[in-house]
Amino acid sequence: MDISVVVPLYNEVESLPELTAWISRVMDNNRFSYEVILVDDGSRDGSWDEICNLHAQNPHIKGVKFRRNYGKSAALNTGFEAAQGNVIITMDADLQDSPDEIPELYRRIVEEKFDLISGWKAKRYDPLTKTIPTRLFNAATRSMSGIDNLHDFNCGLKAYRQAVVKNIEVYGEMHRYIPVIAKWAGFTKIGEQIVEHRARKYGTTKFGMSRFINGFLDLLSIFFVGKFGKRPMHFFGSMGVLSFFLGLVMAIWILAEKLIHIAHNEKYRNATDQPLFYLALVAIVVGFQLFLTGFVAELVSRNAPERNSYQIEATV
Repeated sequence: MDISVVVPLYNEVESLPELTAWISRVMDNNRFSYEVILVDDGSRDGSWDEICNLHAQNPHIKGVKFRRNYGKSAALNTGFEAAQGNVIITMDADLQDSPDEIPELYRRIVEEKFDLISGWKAKRYDPLTKTIPTRLFNAATRSMSGIDNLHDFNCGLKAYRQAVVKNIEVYGEMHRYIPVIAKWAGFTKIGEQIVEHRARKYGTTKFGMSRFINGFLDLLSIFFVGKFGKRPMHFFGSMGVLSFFLGLVMAIWILAEKLIHIAHNEKYRNATDQPLFYLALVAIVVGFQLFLTGFVAELVSRNAPERNSYQIEATV
């Protein structure tokens, strides 16, 4: 199979007929073998009934329904697991992504041998309250990840080589940083393509201002896991050793000062009367705790088997 199109959705019943018809038209015109995987993330507006109707009309359209709303990352991860195409295309269900972009995205993955192509909506129809924070997050992500050639990490329209989606895991709200996850997994040939951003035709956005706070926390999380996930002792242990060493130096300083005063028969303050004593004590204790944290983290696997276990109510 040439292409799998994975579409996560939540309460998008109005746009589904137009979106799937558009995708099918593009596929047929280019003679692609394909499947469209619609992942219903717990919709309550009749989206699943519409998916079942579309499946009955077109067997290329498949559906997965979550029992409740888990989030976009969960929907994408489940779609990736189900995808069988050599190239996987992801897009949003709100018609703001154009299926006409699919042939060029496919060509670049197949002919130019990219691992991942991320869309860049250079001209957007979003308000400034959304675009300005997005630009700040993109700048921070470029700086922390080292992926300097991407302008929009969170664009829903992306293309992947099959090996990429089968070897990464998207959980929590990490869908914003899939290129970073792919890079940490060893897929480094990542490109960008300017794509059309269309105004929303139906419904309203499902994301509020809280996503920007969550996005920053997710960025810190993905940076830590990507850099130290396999060697947490390098992070906690190095900080612990540094803290312990600083505390030890301060303790030695206090002891040496006391011995010098004794040697010269001079009066001296008790060690416990000096603020430096307590700083040294805290630094030694914190250093020891950080070292133990790193040791325990080395023993505990971060890949809990139930982390991406979702209750799927039905499939078609």
